[in-house]
Amino acid sequence: MKTVFLFPGQGSQYVGMGKDLYEAYPAVQNLYDRSEEILGFPLKKISFEGPEEDLKQTRYTQPALYVHSMAVFQLLKEKRIMPDAAAGHSLGEYSAFAAAGAFSFEEGLQIVKIRGEQMQQ
Repeated sequence: MKTVFLFPGQGSQYVGMGKDLYEAYPAVQNLYDRSEEILGFPLKKISFEGPEEDLKQTRYTQPALYVHSMAVFQLLKEKRIMPDAAAGHSLGEYSAFAAAGAFSFEEGLQIVKIRGEQMQQ
């Protein structure tokens, strides 16, 4: 049997996403903390607390979804659950590329940050 990971695109975000993972797993804490350094804005506050109007802004939505997807991917990888293939819808394609090893988490985050900012404009 083959395993495929399908990563979501913009529109699947919700206030509070990732908070449970952040509180439970040091690896996820590290991922979110590194992300804030790269992004230069309070990703955790926007993702975990909102307000929803902020999270819906494309410049925040796209990095938030990417980091959340990569956090879940990281936890699955730690359990040795790896995909035979990965795909994504729109923004989710970038998570799929990172999961496939096409670029690092950090490189993908930088790309998604620029993408979100440009789409916001």
